[in-house]
Amino acid sequence: MAEEGGAPVVVPPAAVPDLPAAPVAKGRTPRGARFAGAADVPQAGPRERVEPPDMTARRETAGTVATLVRLRSEGRTGEAHAVLVEAAHWPADRFPLLAAELQQAGLGADWATLLWEAASLPADRLVAAADALVAAGRSADGEQVLRQGVARPAGEIGAAVLALVAEGRSREVTALLDAYVRVRTPEEAARSAEPGPATLVPLLLAAARGVSQERHWDLVHALRVAGFSA
Repeated sequence: MAEEGGAPVVVPPAAVPDLPAAPVAKGRTPRGARFAGAADVPQAGPRERVEPPDMTARRETAGTVATLVRLRSEGRTGEAHAVLVEAAHWPADRFPLLAAELQQAGLGADWATLLWEAASLPADRLVAAADALVAAGRSADGEQVLRQGVARPAGEIGAAVLALVAEGRSREVTALLDAYVRVRTPEEAARSAEPGPATLVPLLLAAARGVSQERHWDLVHALRVAGFSA
């Protein structure tokens, strides 16, 4: 349509295409009045989707440490110990974070207690906790939890190693037996072969040889005294 006495008004066709294109929807698009404008919100990228588990670990760790601080300040030692026992069964990759948060809060004694409780974990989880601590630069803590973990009865160690062998967990077998032959006497190590001498004797000897030639020969003697071929 033309205005009276003037040139026709033409609407340029390029006015609409200049707007940014709507993002391509992934999955079902929200509909309804309460979702108005939702399509304009940028979608979370892969990086944002990976963050929640780590943030959850940090949040739960901070909450646990805050609870311990409160319980300690109120003299509720039994409840504080129960919290530590529960934390000792957390996933292995949380142990370094627990260590850092506890020590930062001045609860170094609680960290030592938690390591002691973790020593009673099943063999595979014990080694996983030690590995996580070593990987985070806390080698002393990793070695400590292994040393405490192999203080369990000799027969239990032997059975745990056999279970790991059956699962093909050679890394865990090596770590557990290395700590074991370093900490226990040759006589105790020899008794751990009872659940399965054919499998355990060679593994024990290999671990002892890795410590020293002297420890190897001491174990050979102890095994022979115990009635095992070495």
